[in-house]
This record gives sequence, structure tokens and C-alpha cells, in this order.
Amino acid sequence: MPDIQQTARLRLNTLIRLRWLAIIGQSATVVIVAYWWQFPLPVSLCFTLIACSAWLNLLLTFRYPAAHRLQPLAALAILTFDALQLAGLLYMTGGLTNPFSVLMTVPVVISATSLPLSLTAILGVFVMVLTTLLAFFHLPLPWFSGTELAMPFLYVAGMWMAVLSTVAFTAIYAWRVAEEARLLANALSATELVLQREQHLSALDGLAAAAAHELGTPLATITLVAKEMERALGKDPKYHEDVTLLRSQSERCRQILKRLTSLSSDSEVHLARMPLTSLVEEVIAPHRDFGIAIRLEPGEQVGPEPVGHRNPGVIYGFGNLVENAVDFAASAVVIRWSWNDRSVVFEIIDDGPGFPPEIIDRIGEPYMTTRQGGGEQGGGLGLGLFIAKTLLERSGATLAVSNANERGKGAIVKIEWPRDSFLNAGSAASSMFDTA
Repeated sequence: MPDIQQTARLRLNTLIRLRWLAIIGQSATVVIVAYWWQFPLPVSLCFTLIACSAWLNLLLTFRYPAAHRLQPLAALAILTFDALQLAGLLYMTGGLTNPFSVLMTVPVVISATSLPLSLTAILGVFVMVLTTLLAFFHLPLPWFSGTELAMPFLYVAGMWMAVLSTVAFTAIYAWRVAEEARLLANALSATELVLQREQHLSALDGLAAAAAHELGTPLATITLVAKEMERALGKDPKYHEDVTLLRSQSERCRQILKRLTSLSSDSEVHLARMPLTSLVEEVIAPHRDFGIAIRLEPGEQVGPEPVGHRNPGVIYGFGNLVENAVDFAASAVVIRWSWNDRSVVFEIIDDGPGFPPEIIDRIGEPYMTTRQGGGEQGGGLGLGLFIAKTLLERSGATLAVSNANERGKGAIVKIEWPRDSFLNAGSAASSMFDTA
């Protein structure tokens, strides 16, 4: 998995492009206000501040490569400069009476999407302090020559409240959305790694067959040479024992490769496809020795038993749900399955405490604790359940979780595939079964 801290860093080129956009907008505004509307404006000072931003952009552009990612403190320093530069422009153009004062929220929003929450809080407080100072200290708002537009204090106080509340709300909202996106990206990366591992394990049979085929020729040569040496040396007391051992071991290797090749050819279909009941047995087998009884309860069976394509993602996802049930069960886990002409359904039921009502609608989100009780082994961050849900949904399944209303039963996880998708035997990613 890529380094999470590295990928979360803000790319320098992103800040440079945003600043060029701000420079163009600020320059156009100054020109329009001063030369088109002909409002009195300290043009030289305004363009001096704009030139400082342009100079910083050029310095960063030539100093660092475009793909450079900033350390959090470096990004905070650059965003702090942007806030100061914008505050300087607002100071010379009316302070909070300037309608562009709402742009003070921009550096904080950028920080919230890419920097740690603590640094965003520091920048947010700094921007709020600048906003408060601009409410009391600023040059007059540019207006028609010879007149001054006096804003009532109540309006300025309202603008101050609006800017501060916008800074707080947008920062928290942007940080929350960005944090969820990062967690989702990290969880999907973990899912891909798990699926890749399962696919590699499933490919071992093919690799074993290929190895047996490749080793067959050199081993046959070794066996032939050993026979010739044994025939040539006869009963030579010095080498007869070693040559006999060499020939016997080469024959043993041939028998091992023969069995390996036979296993691959005889069980290729079996390994590529399995009946639904075989899938159940393969999934629950690793969890039988943990002191929790696993009961199998077949349900409705209409038509022939579905015979599935071996899908590593489905096996891992189904197994993860069974493991989760075993972790939280008090004494027993029930596995039910059924099929008809429309669907194939699995149900996993444990007799544990069940899912807390307040989080049951959020189950399956990455990095979220799913249930209480069950000790350290069962109280993880929800990544395993997220991976299981993602892999099963990729195969065309839908998951539903609930708590049982019956005494002695806890959580229920229901997995259902439409039978039509089972018939699509050509796509292992979207279907797992077809009809036998």
C-alpha cells in the first residue's frame, strides 16, 4: 500500500495554479475598480501585494518540480502568506465592507482538504483574528470621488459574523468530506491487496503444473544419465552405492512430479468450479476449532444445485463475515443457504450481542467499529467488514445486516445474488455461479 502520509500531502503545483488564478482575479478587479469605474484606490500598493504573490509563485515554480508535495508545515506557511496577502488587499479596499471579504475563507478550506486538523485549526484561528482586525482597521471602501460610503456598524458586525461562521462551517465540512475520501481510498487499496493475494493463492495450482512440466525434461535427463552410470560402473564398491542412491532419488522426484501433474489435471475443473455446498464447507472449515459451534441449516432448494466458479474475492468476503460472526458469538453460529429460480441466498446468524442500533445503518464503512463486546479480537475498525462487503458486491451480491428479534440470536448478515448473474460464466468478477 502506498504511504498514506505521502499521498495525503498537498501538491505544490496545485497551490501555484490556484495562486495564479487569484492573481489574475485580483489584478482584473483592481483595474476595473480604478480605471473603469474610476473609484479612488491605492493602485500601486495593491499591485505591490499582487506582485508579491506572483514573485512567490515564480520562486516556487523554478525552485521545485511540479510534482513536489509539500510538508504540512510548509503548506501551512504558504497558505498563511495567502491569507496575509488577501487581508492586506482588503485593508486597502474597505476591510469587511468589501464584498470580496468572504474570500478569507479560501485558505482555510484548502487547508481543511489536505492538512491535519490541528494545522487547519491554527490557520482558521489566524484568519479569524485577521478578519476581526479588518472589522476595525481599514481604509475607506472605494467609492465615487468626493463621497464616502459609510457602512453602519451593524452591517459590519453582520459581515464579521458571516465570514467567521463561513470559515468554521466550510472548514469542518471540507475536512470531513476529505477525511472520508482518504479513508475510503485507503480501504480500497487494502481491498485490492487482499484480492490480489487471494488470486495469487488460487493460481498456485497452475504454477505447480507449470513447474512440473518444466522440470520433467531435465529430470528425465538426470534419470537417464544415472542409469547409464549405474550400468557402466557395475558393482564398483567405491561409487555403486552413491549412483544407486542418485537413481532412486531421481525416480522419487519423477513420482512426485507425476502426482503433482496428475493432481492438477484431475482437479483442474474441481478447483475452478465448486458446488454451493462445497463453498460453504471451504469457508467454515478454518473456523471450526475456536470453541464456537457452527451449525449448517439448508433451506429452500429449487432446481439443481448451483455450481460456482472459484472466485477468490467471494471466498475471502464470505469467510470474513463468518469469522466476524465467530468472534462475537456467545456459543454458536448458524449458516443458512437456499436457492431457487431467482436467487441464491446465504444467511450468517450468531448469538452474540448484535449490532448497536446507532451504527447499524453505517455498517460497512471503512475504519468504523462495528460491534461492542467480543474483546480485542472482535473490536476492530471495520476495515475487514468493508473489504468483505466490497468484494462481495463486486461479484454481484447485495448485503443486508440486521439484528434478530428472537431470543438467543444476535446479528444477521444476509448475502443474496440474483440467479441471472450466476449464469454469466464468462465474467468471474461479476458472477460466481452458473447452473450445473
